[in-house]
Amino acid sequence: MKRMHLIVLSLLAASACAFAQDQAAIDKALRAAPGNLGKDATVIKWKADFTYDTLKKGTNKLVCYDKSGLQGQPAYLVECTSLANLERAAQNLKFEAMGAQKQAALDAAEKDGTRVKPEFGSVWYHSMGDPANPRSHVTIAVPGATTKTLGLPETGASGGVWIMNAGTTTAHLMTPGE
Repeated sequence: MKRMHLIVLSLLAASACAFAQDQAAIDKALRAAPGNLGKDATVIKWKADFTYDTLKKGTNKLVCYDKSGLQGQPAYLVECTSLANLERAAQNLKFEAMGAQKQAALDAAEKDGTRVKPEFGSVWYHSMGDPANPRSHVTIAVPGATTKTLGLPETGASGGVWIMNAGTTTAHLMTPGE
């Protein structure tokens, strides 16, 4: 009987430890989310093969994840975006893990049409740098956008919102001060 109690207690302790680890991972990933969206966001954890496990199923369209220390990533980086962008996010991780071959692979995928497009108008929220005093960065995906299509400049020289990587699947709106 004592042996059965020890087994049950061991299983309970392991479950509590796993729950605490998952909760810490969820809390960390949600650091990039705007407060009004974070509580209802989905949280995932990337695996080495660029697939993911769902740690928390949300009820809105936002998904958050921790990229800290993954291959090609800085020591601290958490990100949130639309669930519709998960295929793009996985492809980004694959390219970023290529090291020196990354840019050539990105250029080839852009040219041959295999670069996954993000959802037009979707927001990408980032929290990065020093975890104690992180820097926030927000961009809005506008794949294929140019000055001609949006009426915004393609450089930040004027000090206002501008299109970075105009005309590509990576085109996104940049805002001053970020």
